[in-house]
Amino acid sequence: MSDNDKNDASDKLPAGGEKRLREELPAEVSVTPAQASDAQAQDAGAAAAGAAGTEPPLTGRQRLGKGLWPPRVTRAQLIVALLLFGLGFGLAVQVASTSDNDGALRGARQEDLVRILDELDDRTQRLEDEKQGLEDQRTELENSSDQAEEARKQTVEKERQLGILAGTVAAQGPGITLTVEDTKGTVEADMLLDAIQELRAAGAEAIQVNGVRVVAGTYLADEDGGGVSVDGNKIDTPYRFKVIGKPQDLEPALNIPGGVVQTLEKEQATVAVERADKIVVDALRAAKQPDYARSSSE
Repeated sequence: MSDNDKNDASDKLPAGGEKRLREELPAEVSVTPAQASDAQAQDAGAAAAGAAGTEPPLTGRQRLGKGLWPPRVTRAQLIVALLLFGLGFGLAVQVASTSDNDGALRGARQEDLVRILDELDDRTQRLEDEKQGLEDQRTELENSSDQAEEARKQTVEKERQLGILAGTVAAQGPGITLTVEDTKGTVEADMLLDAIQELRAAGAEAIQVNGVRVVAGTYLADEDGGGVSVDGNKIDTPYRFKVIGKPQDLEPALNIPGGVVQTLEKEQATVAVERADKIVVDALRAAKQPDYARSSSE
């Protein structure tokens, strides 16, 4: 059909038919250029995603959330976290211990503080003397014309010293005696162990408790029905400590505020500390041969 025929046909349509035709057609929707470009971009993205067979790309916030959860902890990070936890716990314990000591010293009297300072000075001097003695020994070894003989003498002396520490030989020298009378039965093993530790810290070189030699591996325990045992040997009250060392260091160490003597007296025990120019420690331990350890020089 030609254009002229179409025009003739449209001219022949009645007015009512044209109105009805316009009502049946949907209303025209105006589209802005921006909406058209967005629709085209969405259609293109959907088409590209459908063609590639993948999900649409994630936003920056979605990628950040996906990277943070679930958390990924490596073995190295876990070890570092455990080490930091242990360090923090140790520092907390140290701070708490220091606070307790500071509280005890804060309530001490002036003369007690002076005595504590004197004790610290004595310990420092003792360490300096020991250092000087070791330096003198080194100088003797370096300058001696007969180094082998000098080494032999020092070996014998060292063996004697180790025998004293190991409890295999008797010892004598200046020191103190500590007597604890426990009539109430309130003194426990840990209190006597505190006394031994305090004496060792003050420079005690040999200790004997009621006929039992105290060595590095000594342990104390409470006995059933009362009493205390040392290395499995039950000892009875009064508990008598024979200690060899410098009396000027040993006695103040026991009498510091909040120390061994005050703790025992709070338990209604009677405590006596006496200095002596000669203390004999004659309780011995049998020399124990190691089962597996051997000298590396053999």
